[in-house]
Amino acid sequence: MPVWAHKQTPISLTKRGGGLLHASNKRTVTVFLVLVFAYQHWYIHDMNTPILDVRFFATNRGNEPVREWLKSLPANERRTIGEDIKTVQFGWPLGMPLVRKMAKDLWEVRIHLQERIARVLFTVAGSTMVLLHGFIKKSQATPPEELNVARRRLQQFRSAS
Repeated sequence: MPVWAHKQTPISLTKRGGGLLHASNKRTVTVFLVLVFAYQHWYIHDMNTPILDVRFFATNRGNEPVREWLKSLPANERRTIGEDIKTVQFGWPLGMPLVRKMAKDLWEVRIHLQERIARVLFTVAGSTMVLLHGFIKKSQATPPEELNVARRRLQQFRSAS
């Protein structure tokens, strides 16, 4: 019989006073610590390795509308937007409250600034996050014209690829 299937090997750890984990034998503690170490190694490695590359959508003339929009914002807002985009880059796939799917192949990063709300609409092509459109939100719902801008840029991106 393999060691892991032995009748006396406990299959779970129990809590005892003070929230400390206790195991009934050394083998279980060793296996538990190996699993914890493996998880920590995976988690730390994963947090240092981006899942997606990030690039700006570029028009046929080479303009990058999202980069230009970002440059027009105050530094503290650019920083907040950049941090949220980086969170998506390192944590993809993510959902609410940070990321919401808007349409097929189109998502938004939902960014809460100090006194207003920003949105960055993007697509994912392979392992690349392409920033299509950014805007400051002024109404409850995403304005259809802002969504249409992102859809047009998505089509341009697809036809150029």
